[in-house]
Amino acid sequence: ASDNLSKGESTFMVEMTETASILNNLSERSLVLMDEIGRGTSTYDGISIAWAIVEHLHNNPKARAKTLFATHYHELNQLADDCPRVRNYHVAVQEADGRVLFLRKLRPGGSEHSFGIHVARMAGMPQAVVLRANEIMHHLEQERTQTGLTETDPSAPTAFDEVLAGLDELPKASAQPKPRATAAVASAPKIQLSMFEPGDPKLEHLRELLQVLDINTLTPIEALLKLQELKGLV
Repeated sequence: ASDNLSKGESTFMVEMTETASILNNLSERSLVLMDEIGRGTSTYDGISIAWAIVEHLHNNPKARAKTLFATHYHELNQLADDCPRVRNYHVAVQEADGRVLFLRKLRPGGSEHSFGIHVARMAGMPQAVVLRANEIMHHLEQERTQTGLTETDPSAPTAFDEVLAGLDELPKASAQPKPRATAAVASAPKIQLSMFEPGDPKLEHLRELLQVLDINTLTPIEALLKLQELKGLV
């Protein structure tokens, strides 16, 4: 969803309007795809709305629509225990030496945590911001452990208040952050799975074609035709 300036509707309002339309028009033949519902408002409101929507879809007596519900609210993992037809899945990653490798494989079970800071680093976020984000995250995790808050705890909102209160004790950011042990994480080389195996003849052939290709002399039509040709080689 995106905002609708002509109607004075925020992104969240548009999202809620579209979601309401889905929920009010369910049928046995419905296939419902929902992505990050509730992200445009406060954490408490977002989790509460997303939780209630999942329960409504699961318990609807008139239409049990097949649903794919993607979310970063780990608290929703508990719904698999409360709702017999709910199944949790996560996209697998591999962590090594402070680096994250996205495997793009769907596996059973809920995710234990997100990798937003790693993605921010990969996107080129300034190192000082990444280091500070890691510092704040570790502080929040310590506070959560001390208060006994878990990501699937149904009393999360109450316990989370105590975590937020602990931010008062968070060390203040300095104007010029000193090098930290986590600097290696922020400066770690970017890695990702290759589309080809080492020594793949297709890769070698594509490399040869690209090396002799002069993109500055191609017309738009020629570029599209060349792209189609390269696509046929994969």
